[in-house]
Amino acid sequence: MSYKPKKKAVALEYGKNPAPLVTAKGEDKLAEAIIAEARKQGVHIAEDPQLVGLLSQLQINEEIPENLYVAVAVILSWVYWLKGMEPGDS
Repeated sequence: MSYKPKKKAVALEYGKNPAPLVTAKGEDKLAEAIIAEARKQGVHIAEDPQLVGLLSQLQINEEIPENLYVAVAVILSWVYWLKGMEPGDS
């Protein structure tokens, strides 16, 4: 019997908050629904299993801890670049 890892997804919100917040998280079908809604809303999706594993340990509406700032900043800078935005843009 082979082991199939669970699909996980975590959504973050940043902008009006001092630090990014976890706004949604889930596994398997819920993860697929989160990803589908993100795509529908035009949200860029980064695939980083290690980061998702760490973020999925947080609660909804919880700020990310300082030890994840750099990893999340890399993802956010990628999203800004894809959208042609600069930090501080809405």
